Amino acid sequence: MSLNVSDKLLEQAQSGHIDEQEFVETIRQSLPYAWGVVEGLAERIIRGEEWANHAVPPPSEQARAQLLRMMGGDAIRTAVERHFGIRLAFQNCHNVGAFRLDKLDSPEYLDFISIRSQILNQSPELVDC
Repeated sequence: MSLNVSDKLLEQAQSGHIDEQEFVETIRQSLPYAWGVVEGLAERIIRGEEWANHAVPPPSEQARAQLLRMMGGDAIRTAVERHFGIRLAFQNCHNVGAFRLDKLDSPEYLDFISIRSQILNQSPELVDC
């Protein structure tokens, strides 16, 4: 799953002066399923939840690929995190957590990113995700 990069954004990258908002808009347009997942999590954080979790299997392989692309690409993930003002954590092909930046020392965040939780979130049906 690749981003649909415009000629304008490509020229910015070649010149070394990238408008991050244009990059974020490219992410939103290129990865609509993943964007919707993260946007929903961010809205829950904005409404006051300490952290939010999305653990619903994607409806299609294309949607799964979008989520993997967003979470697996450091530049993509961190631009999205800056845009929403949250920290994302990813356990498997569909289990995404969003955390308030001022709560990264919370038991919930530390548990979500722990080896223990990673192991507990493995199952035979996720072998190929």
